[in-house]
Amino acid sequence: NDVQFYFPEPHQPWQRGTNENTNGLLREYFPKKQDLTEIKPSLIRDKTLILNQRPRKCLNWKSPFEVYFDISLHLT
Repeated sequence: NDVQFYFPEPHQPWQRGTNENTNGLLREYFPKKQDLTEIKPSLIRDKTLILNQRPRKCLNWKSPFEVYFDISLHLT
């Protein structure tokens, strides 16, 4: 079981594009300086569901939910 890992260098955001894109999507709902401890868990769940159902170009215009569901369905 050879598994390859990639660790981006610190302070090099262009090496982790998907992470930076996701941060931008989250900021649509939660501004950068907002204290996340003050947000109700139900609101975070709702916004997470919305983001996980949004189609992504990097997933061939499927949503993360669709990709995860398709993969997990084939594991059973």
